Amino acid sequence: MTPESKTLTDILRLDFNRLLSEIGAKSTKIDPKEGITRRMARAAALLPFERFEELRAHPNDTVRGWAAYMLAAAPGLTLAERLNRMKPLAADPHFGVREWAWLAVREEIARDIRASIRLLTPWTADPSPNVRRFASEATRPRGVWCTHIEELKQNPELGLPILEPLRLDDSRYVRDSVANWLNDASKTRPDWVREICAKWERDAPYIARRASRTLSKSQAVRTVSRKSK
Repeated sequence: MTPESKTLTDILRLDFNRLLSEIGAKSTKIDPKEGITRRMARAAALLPFERFEELRAHPNDTVRGWAAYMLAAAPGLTLAERLNRMKPLAADPHFGVREWAWLAVREEIARDIRASIRLLTPWTADPSPNVRRFASEATRPRGVWCTHIEELKQNPELGLPILEPLRLDDSRYVRDSVANWLNDASKTRPDWVREICAKWERDAPYIARRASRTLSKSQAVRTVSRKSK
């Protein structure tokens, strides 16, 4: 059996067709030249949803990632139902599975970001830092390997019900996600992020500093530009 991935490089190099064969998929026609998120979705589409519970608990991290995409594509589920069933994958001990969990439902989350924020706000109180981080990471205005959420790029204050409870989180993993969320927002609403960072600087200095990195670079460029004139 294909072992679990230890690094992102392992995930990117994995032979999906071989792994599909190992778990008994009827078709294994995945083009290795395609992007990784597209390959994940295509592999999941080759697997019947009836196997979801089985594959969600599979020992291989990529197979569990396919389960996330299977759930995201399953018909007849509301977003609330999808998120509820996704939570064990959001809490998964493997870093890759946790990323696939939010990436798989990102488009649906983005389609109605206000409703999504309402659904994910209770996740900020979950005992698992991985679940708490999901609430932040899944709603980032820009994110990684995913479509931007234009409404949050222009109105990042909509995300405060998720960000505020997490700003003092015990987990650096969670705080990093909050800082990255704000750094995303700083690229379109620098004024708002400066205001938030000023408010949080005393009790959440780590987030305020990391969230300001794009703003700091922009300020440095302006300073050098003025000096060169």
